[in-house]
Amino acid sequence: MGQGQQEKVATSLAGAVSEEISASLAPVDAELERRYPGDPGTRQPVHTVYVPGDAFAADTVRSWGDRALAALDEHAPDAASFAAVLGLPDDLAEPVHSRVRAKLEREPIEDLRVDFEDGYGPRPDAEEDETAARAARLIAEAYATGTAAPYMGIRMKCMEAAVRDRGIRTLDIFLTGLMANGGLPDGLALTLPKVTYPEQVSAFVRLLEAFEKAHGLVPGRIGFEIQIETSQAVLATDGTATVARMIQAAEGRATGLHYGTFDYSACLGVSAAYQSSDHPAADHAKAVMQVAAAGTGVRVSDGSTNVLPVGPTAQVHDAWRLHYGLTRRALARAYYQGWDMHPGHIPTRYAAVFAFYREGFEQAAARLARYADRAGGDVMDEPATAKALSGYLLRGLDCGALDMPEVARLTGLTRAGLEGFAAPRRGGLTASGN
Repeated sequence: MGQGQQEKVATSLAGAVSEEISASLAPVDAELERRYPGDPGTRQPVHTVYVPGDAFAADTVRSWGDRALAALDEHAPDAASFAAVLGLPDDLAEPVHSRVRAKLEREPIEDLRVDFEDGYGPRPDAEEDETAARAARLIAEAYATGTAAPYMGIRMKCMEAAVRDRGIRTLDIFLTGLMANGGLPDGLALTLPKVTYPEQVSAFVRLLEAFEKAHGLVPGRIGFEIQIETSQAVLATDGTATVARMIQAAEGRATGLHYGTFDYSACLGVSAAYQSSDHPAADHAKAVMQVAAAGTGVRVSDGSTNVLPVGPTAQVHDAWRLHYGLTRRALARAYYQGWDMHPGHIPTRYAAVFAFYREGFEQAAARLARYADRAGGDVMDEPATAKALSGYLLRGLDCGALDMPEVARLTGLTRAGLEGFAAPRRGGLTASGN
């Protein structure tokens, strides 16, 4: 048959067959859309900083940045010395060091949680009442004056019987205080700790519904993170993955799953000396969290290290190397967020994040550009890979590791174009968005 001759097309199935199949799968289609909406496309902070309620102050964000800069000045005053500590290659030494300093000056904390749980402990009710009210006022003022971290909120006490009423009251005081001082900020973040049963998540949802109704807020306005720090949160008594049921129990309000390194490790009987985010028990828990959250729009966060970068320079360098290595390990495993417990941790948090995105930037940009232009190359990428490449570049942009002009130069894409590839329609391709 010649190339110019039209091919004869024949079918055997009646149109009704396709219609019947579509009708039979309609419930599944709806379930996919409801349960797996995909990533929300919003910024995910690279870390969460925990500050005890009594230690939180109006200048906490700036104070952490200044203390982190002072640590750099004392223990690694220039790009070469910082790179030598962390083992950065020569071509990344200056870009990483300069961007870390700029970040600490501009936006030292991306996500801050005022802690009323383990970091705060049991206090007289009047004292916790006042501390919760003060936290609401200070956070509202920070957003009003432009000095807030992009995300801020509280970690209340858990929903277990012994502290449930206290946790509910603290949350009520905090949210009511925000409403009285201008309303709930866009960056509001709440963390529910020590969740063991999906019913506790359901109860928290009812609590938030009641608050929204009391203030005439849009239903679903308030979301929250679920902290995974007990064995029961990973595996239920019937052998099912509890964390997956928790996400569904949140009824669309769950925004993140945060791994609690030390409570979880202790729950499994791991000796204190071996409690770390790279322990096999930690890897198992986070892998279950990751699979349960995939496609749901719920983000996964790694935990923290309790080795603080304090003391003599040699000791600080050891702690920096440990934190840098754990952060890089987490990034390679697609845990793009973690906890930082001390101002000395944030220089290595940003160093690890910036190095991760800058070292792979040119290759990722070139691959995405070839995909957008359908130009081929030595790697044949698929839509899922284009999604991963664009997501990588967007996260690098959001944290400050990359700049839009350099990304646009190498990809030929705008920010909207990148976002189009990062959130493709289910079952189909997206336009390049040039």
